[in-house]
Amino acid sequence: MPAKDIFHDTVKNALVKEGWIITDDPLYLDYGGVDMYVDLGAQKLIAAQKYQQKIAVEIKTFNRPSLIAEFHSALGQFLNYRLVLENIEPEIKMYLAI
Repeated sequence: MPAKDIFHDTVKNALVKEGWIITDDPLYLDYGGVDMYVDLGAQKLIAAQKYQQKIAVEIKTFNRPSLIAEFHSALGQFLNYRLVLENIEPEIKMYLAI
């Protein structure tokens, strides 16, 4: 399992304050025999519409010398996770917290 980003708890607390329920920390995905871990999975009940909105959040801090390399790495990881979620859990919307 990957290490938590330094802003992991900050993002998690912000989601909770906005009414999200953290369902997975981390959200485990298995696709084609490959184990993947998105930093957070959360859901929120939309009372007026009587359904649950589900999200996955990958958290990244750009704290290395090459910001472009960090950006490309974060974007690649985000796109991989989004593609997997579209195939196995299409109701979950993917987000990147930076």
